[in-house]
Amino acid sequence: MDLSKLTLEEAREGQVFCINKPLDWTSFDVVAKMRNALRNVYKIKKLKVGHAGTLDPKATGLLIICIGRKTKEIETYMGHSKVYEATIKLGATTPSYDLEKEEDHHFPTQHITEDLIQSILLQFRGEIDQTPPIFSALKKEGKPLYEYARKNQEVEIKSRKITIHQLEMVSLEGNLLKLVIHCGKGTYIRSLARDIGLALDSGGYLVQLKRTQIGEHSLEDAWEVDEWVRQLKDRPE
Repeated sequence: MDLSKLTLEEAREGQVFCINKPLDWTSFDVVAKMRNALRNVYKIKKLKVGHAGTLDPKATGLLIICIGRKTKEIETYMGHSKVYEATIKLGATTPSYDLEKEEDHHFPTQHITEDLIQSILLQFRGEIDQTPPIFSALKKEGKPLYEYARKNQEVEIKSRKITIHQLEMVSLEGNLLKLVIHCGKGTYIRSLARDIGLALDSGGYLVQLKRTQIGEHSLEDAWEVDEWVRQLKDRPE
């Protein structure tokens, strides 16, 4: 699509864009930048913009952004399966299950082999129970779980059923385990990293995550945020 030719009427009617979320941006940061650009270009005060599935700040990759009337389809996109490339550091844990928090415990890893990993991964394929991380935006009694975590408050988090369609080891280099994961709605890759570490008796946490696919939408077709904004603003006088 030639963004410089996108009319206000077309924007309001609804559009869907694949965006590559940068490292250390929140998903809302991407939404806010695109919304502000649209408002400035069209000189309007209001236009709906939303994303179909959060990526944590330390994750990169595919975000689906809906604008205008297409925001009504966000739930549909959120229900699609997703593909991730993940790197787990074995032998340590963090409270957030990723790089957001410092390492708090360390464990031996000498016993870990590729054969052991392959046998452990078997138990995480298919429908499994998963407990979401407390450092997450999932709400309990109207408050995001991370608010309880920041106050060091104990809170019961119920496990839920998720589906892992595919879970394959790409490599094991030192303590870094690289995986490709094809999963259903509601899966927390951070929790999966933690659970795999526990199953290996070594601890583990997520150090890198890239989402490469949502349903039929691929990262290969995604815009860089700044390039999307630049082309939108590059309108003929």
